[in-house]
Amino acid sequence: MTMPPSSKPDIYLRSLVRDDRQVILSTEGILCATTEELVNSRAFETVLGFYLDDLERHASPILARMAPDVTAPGGRRRLLSLLRNLSETRLENAARVAADGDHYLNDRRALHLFIEGFYDFWRAHDRYLICTSEQGPNSHDRRPYRTFNITVERLKHLVRALYRDICENITGDRLRIYRQVSAGCDVGIIAVQRQWPSTVGTVAGLDNIPFVRQVLINPPLIIDPPENRRTGEFLKVETNPLENLDLDPEQWLCYPAQVGPVVIFIYFNRRFMGLGCSLANLFELATDEQIASGPEAIYLYGVPSDQLGRYGDLPTVFFDDEANDLLIAAVPGEDRFGYFGYLKKMALTLHNVRVMKRGRMPFHGAMTRITLRNGRTASLLIMGDTATGKSETLEALRTLGRDSISDMTIVADDMGSLEIGSDGRVHGYGTEIGAFIRLDDLAREYAFNQVDRAIIMSPQKVNARVVVPVAFLEEVTAGYPVDYVLYTNNYEQVDPDHPIVDPLPTPQAALRVFREGAAMAKGTTTSIGLVHSYFANIFGPPQYRDMHEELAVRTFEAAFSSGAFFAQIRTRLALPGFEIEGPREAAHALFELISRDRS
Repeated sequence: MTMPPSSKPDIYLRSLVRDDRQVILSTEGILCATTEELVNSRAFETVLGFYLDDLERHASPILARMAPDVTAPGGRRRLLSLLRNLSETRLENAARVAADGDHYLNDRRALHLFIEGFYDFWRAHDRYLICTSEQGPNSHDRRPYRTFNITVERLKHLVRALYRDICENITGDRLRIYRQVSAGCDVGIIAVQRQWPSTVGTVAGLDNIPFVRQVLINPPLIIDPPENRRTGEFLKVETNPLENLDLDPEQWLCYPAQVGPVVIFIYFNRRFMGLGCSLANLFELATDEQIASGPEAIYLYGVPSDQLGRYGDLPTVFFDDEANDLLIAAVPGEDRFGYFGYLKKMALTLHNVRVMKRGRMPFHGAMTRITLRNGRTASLLIMGDTATGKSETLEALRTLGRDSISDMTIVADDMGSLEIGSDGRVHGYGTEIGAFIRLDDLAREYAFNQVDRAIIMSPQKVNARVVVPVAFLEEVTAGYPVDYVLYTNNYEQVDPDHPIVDPLPTPQAALRVFREGAAMAKGTTTSIGLVHSYFANIFGPPQYRDMHEELAVRTFEAAFSSGAFFAQIRTRLALPGFEIEGPREAAHALFELISRDRS
């Protein structure tokens, strides 16, 4: 539902759109400056209408205590007028000029409960503010702090102040406890038009979609997307999935992402606003210069379903446009694809394909650079499938080595690439500045310590996730020589014949384990039981297996030749009762190995 037109244009907002539990406000950078302007705005009237509709639809008992015709057009107008007066004066005074004033004087508790419910109704929505402008010296992205201060920050204070003023004027008493809840918008975005050398001429409207240039988040941001797990793989197709697509620029935003060394323009439909905004905690925004140079891949998340129907029941697809040296990906705008994993993993798939074409081997894993207190360093790469204990083991290592490790620099949290350097050593690179982690698998103290920067998804569901920034782009893209390469085995119990750290003595032995890619599915996707995937990485390598195989053999042989240590590490993350203890014991064994080798 959209803010209705008015004979008196609202100077503050271009639009206000409500979609289920989401509200998106669009402005050109000017919002109300006072509570008087806020309560008299068309946006306030619109949200009040939404609330009355909701009460009527659910036959709320609070309506029985309001004026008899409060849901009728005339009753709504009178209630709106009363609330506007209540923002400035007490109920006794406001009632004198209100047609229904005596009713509320006789039951002011009903009006107070209505306002409390109205306030909660507004705050129950995921609320987003988009500040748009044209390019130029006065563009909002040139002064982002000022823009956010006069929009997002101001709105937060005004909504709280208006709520408190009205409540105090109804009850005749001052509040004694003040809760500084987030009452404005959860996320603010500055979006600006940018020119880039588009080669996707078959997509009408693509050039008019604004680019996200700055993002303001009020954490912890808690959203509940339609889905909480991912299904299937990303299919490489032989035709352009965006052929003859016609987009409405008002329904889309572009997040130009630096995915490691690859620039990907990620276009997301505003229907999935929360998921699109969550990219800010995962990938660094591309620079103006990178945008002007154009992308190496584009990804449209939320296209009309009929556009992709020809690709079958799971049309999560990408196309290798070799003529234009561009990868093009698309996922339908359906609730079943409303999970952050579809955004993240498709972007990483595109990254993996691009780096393979550059001669790098992509990996599905976590990599960190460890500095011991004695000054020695070691780069540790843990590879494996989703939910096998990669990040959990590294976080446990950080905790266990607190007295002996002076620094742990995260290079890759989930995906990266390996390249043979001029020195003959294999160097590792990452992709993300953030982590998308299962909430259940995190140590409690870590989860609580990071909540002030986190975006939390579906905390009440299985596979609840958190997106939290963990690294700087400079470290992610620096490239560090790899000293240890480990494959996470999350399904085997530890015994004398199956140690926690089980060395792989030759390139052939290591390649055999990595090719098999065994893992016990843990509910993060719809896979069940023990599964196998080539190099535990379905995101590019299987689609380009010949290219990847050549890169893998060359990379593994170079790593062994330069002295890198290869092994399986048994995290037992999929075994009941070992969700925390398994990665912790794996981290302890790793720390002993690193300390012994580096002493």
